[in-house]
Amino acid sequence: MAQEEGPVSVFEPDSLSAEPPQNVKNPKKAVLLSLIVPGAGQVYNEKVWKLPLLYGGVATAVYFLEFNNRRYQEFLVALEIVREGTEPSPFPNLNEDGIIRNVNYWRRNRDAMYMVFGAIYALGAVDAFVDAHLSSFDVSDDLSIKLEPSVQPTLASNSAVGLAIKINF
Repeated sequence: MAQEEGPVSVFEPDSLSAEPPQNVKNPKKAVLLSLIVPGAGQVYNEKVWKLPLLYGGVATAVYFLEFNNRRYQEFLVALEIVREGTEPSPFPNLNEDGIIRNVNYWRRNRDAMYMVFGAIYALGAVDAFVDAHLSSFDVSDDLSIKLEPSVQPTLASNSAVGLAIKINF
């Protein structure tokens, strides 16, 4: 049996190419940059306007961290002086218990500022990650959602009233 030869068809490729958008950012790179240098992920994502917010938060956290640590060290030295009893107390209005309470208070505040600093640092990395993911998100005017009243016929020849959601994209 001989095989029949039929017409050969050639398909032309689609004229539209499925190229990704040009401004797609790599989220892993954005996070890595932001973890190495705070704010570098925002620069990579071309959101430079966020830098003053990030560095303002970091500077504020560092200032209060240093302030609380200085007060903690001051009361810690005062506690050592009071326990030795060789010199007059730098805080004559406070007894040993009052100084211990102040040592604990300023240590807690200092430790809390370490957590705030870490949270601001992590927030910068998370922001860079999310911003890189959303860099190719379409926010053109073609996206819309409408909520309209709707009347639907039912089988019992009654009408049902409701809301219709129309999404255009």
